[in-house]
Amino acid sequence: IHYQNPKIVAGCIPEWEGQILLCRRGIEPRHGLWTIPAGFMENGETIEQAAARETWEEACARVDITGLYAVFNIPHVNQVYMIFRATLKDKEFAPGIESLDTALFDEDSIPWSEMAFPVVVQSLQRYFDDRLANQFPPFVGTLQPIKR
Repeated sequence: IHYQNPKIVAGCIPEWEGQILLCRRGIEPRHGLWTIPAGFMENGETIEQAAARETWEEACARVDITGLYAVFNIPHVNQVYMIFRATLKDKEFAPGIESLDTALFDEDSIPWSEMAFPVVVQSLQRYFDDRLANQFPPFVGTLQPIKR
């Protein structure tokens, strides 16, 4: 029997003094656009370890994972996104091998029109809304394909 299962994407929203660390993608899909550090989970690791590893690989940054923030079902691309809240351990970061650039952004300076994925846009919008109330309840949702 050959099973085809969805891929788990683990990532985080790394925060430093109110700013969010984003990466400009150096690979396809969506080369040159901005995203949070995230990628496919590997065998033998937890989702928290995957999120921290992806942050290290894409942004050369070390994070403390502080909790699960959002789970997004994306059935049209056979993926499940698991996004965590995180804090940077220090202000050290740089583009990793899959990134062209890394930078900290205030909410007002997020390059919304240059974001790579709808799941990231929705996560960040929700995050900033939740941050106003200082409450971050876990969210589960499903993204539908964008109609063009």
